[in-house]
Amino acid sequence: MNNVISDYQKWKQQGEDLRVQAKQAMESRFRELLVEAVQIAEEYRSDFGAVLKPPPGITSFRYKASVKPKPRKDRKPNAAAKGASSPPPPAKTSPKTAGLQKRLLAAQQKLEQAKAGGAPTKNLEDRIYEIEDAIRLSTQAS
Repeated sequence: MNNVISDYQKWKQQGEDLRVQAKQAMESRFRELLVEAVQIAEEYRSDFGAVLKPPPGITSFRYKASVKPKPRKDRKPNAAAKGASSPPPPAKTSPKTAGLQKRLLAAQQKLEQAKAGGAPTKNLEDRIYEIEDAIRLSTQAS
């Protein structure tokens, strides 16, 4: 009977040691993943100028962004690729139309973020329609 009790106590101690090791490994892995997520978010923000939204199940993910953005290397495409892929220069627009177009782009980005986050989009869609209408009216007037 003493043998069963001592075996049980050894098993319990081994289980506790394993539990502590698993806890430390999980905490370490969690921190590594968070650091990687921050790096990806920073790269996304610097490349695309927008903030990544976490999936709907995540209530918050906050990090302190770097004060100064890292300088990016300018990549100069060769002349053939540049000539083939560049669109023709846009026609000159009035400052009012240019401002409306900027507002339209910002509203469209907000709409995409809302769709990705699962938020309601009706108000944003209405706002985009209003801005597009204002652009149409301003281009017809000129």
